Amino acid sequence: MITIGLTGWSDHPLIAPNRQRKLEDYASHFPFVEMDTSFYGIPSEKSIHSWIDKTPDAFQFIPKAYSPMTLHKPWEQEFSNITELFDTFKVRFYPLVKEKRVKAFLFQFPPFFHYNQKNIDYLYTVGHQMGALPVAIEFRHPSWFQPKNKKHTLNILKENFFSYTVVDQPQTPGNSIPTLLEVTNSQLALYRLHGQNYSGWLNANEDPDWRKTRTLYDYNLEELQNIQKNTEKLAKQVEEVAVIFNNNSGGHAAKNAKELQKMMGLDFEGLNPQQLDLF
Repeated sequence: MITIGLTGWSDHPLIAPNRQRKLEDYASHFPFVEMDTSFYGIPSEKSIHSWIDKTPDAFQFIPKAYSPMTLHKPWEQEFSNITELFDTFKVRFYPLVKEKRVKAFLFQFPPFFHYNQKNIDYLYTVGHQMGALPVAIEFRHPSWFQPKNKKHTLNILKENFFSYTVVDQPQTPGNSIPTLLEVTNSQLALYRLHGQNYSGWLNANEDPDWRKTRTLYDYNLEELQNIQKNTEKLAKQVEEVAVIFNNNSGGHAAKNAKELQKMMGLDFEGLNPQQLDLF
C-alpha cells in the first residue's frame, strides 16, 4: 500500500483555504499528516481530542518526537529523568494511540547526532522507552551510512523494530544523508521529501530565516517520476510506504503531492467529504 501526506495541515491553501476548517479540509484529501507541533512542545489533552474529533476514523497522524527526546535540547531542563520525559509524552498521546490514529512517532535526529557508541546506546534507550509503539527514525548526519557503518546502522533499526525513513534532500556536507531505499520494518517505511534546495540546506546555520528557505522547492515532472519509481520499489518490500512532502516553504507540497497521487493513480478511502467549492 502507498499513502501520501504532508507536513502539517495549516499552510496548504490549495487544499485547506478555510482558516476555520484547515484540519477538516486537509483530511478530505490525504489519509495522514505529519505533526510538527509535538516537536516544539507536548500538545495539550484538549488539542489531542480536537484532532480526533475533526478527522475521520481512518485518518492517522505521524507526530514528531518532542525535541528533548531527539536530543535537540537537554531533557534535564524540564524532567527529573528520561523515563519521566518519555512517559509524559506517551501518556499525552495515549488517546491517539488507543484509537489507532498514530501511524508512527517520528524521531528526527539532529545533524550533530553522529554515529558513535553513545548515540547508538541512545537508540536502544528510545526502543526501550517507546516499547511496542511504532517508531520511525530519520538521521541527518552522514556518518550513519558510511560504508563501514551502514550495515550496523540498519541492523540497529531492525533490532528495535524501527521504521527507516528514506529521504530526498540535497547532498550538502554534514547535514544530509543519501536516498537509500532500505526497509527495516516490514510494516512501514517513511519516504520524506524535503526538496532539493541546495543553498537553503547548505546555509541553514547562517540563515536566520532557514526554515522558510530550506524547504522552498517545487518538484518537476522528472523528479516526481523518480520519486514514483523509488516509492514503487519500496512498496515491494513493505506493507505500507507513507510518502511525506515537506517542501512547503512556498506552498508546493500540496501541489506536488496531488501530482504524484494522480501519476500513481491512487485513491484514498475513508476521508472527510470535500467542500464543493474547492475544485
